[in-house]
Amino acid sequence: MDDIDRAILRELQVDGRIPYADLGPKVGLSPSAARLRLQRLIDSKVVQVVGVTDPMTMSRQTMALLGVRIGGDPRAVADELSRHDEVVYTVLTSGRYDLFAEVVCSSPRTLLDFINDVVRAVDGIASVESFPYFAIHTHRFLWDVDQ
Repeated sequence: MDDIDRAILRELQVDGRIPYADLGPKVGLSPSAARLRLQRLIDSKVVQVVGVTDPMTMSRQTMALLGVRIGGDPRAVADELSRHDEVVYTVLTSGRYDLFAEVVCSSPRTLLDFINDVVRAVDGIASVESFPYFAIHTHRFLWDVDQ
């Protein structure tokens, strides 16, 4: 990535729907050159342009972070959990937990059912601790792209 690629990413972080006619001049390119640059970043999987929702304002209003202890390969458990729509991300980690999984469910009862009936049934899981969300205080996607 060069300085122009990083400038494109900074602009997209502010407005992911910025027209190429506006993006190009902001990063020192023509609109068509900006489009080609962004397409290269997308094709190389450096960037993904997506719509981000806040599940707590939609029909799915119960979210939790699950701290999972695993008695085997955490990658296999992460793969299995990721097959479920309720799981929005998994993170392999170290320390007290081997894996964190963020889950979104339609109600506290469906969260309880998901943890007990689905998560605890996955081979390799030794224990699960849930941390329900009461509100999302900060939800940021503005990472530093200056490096």
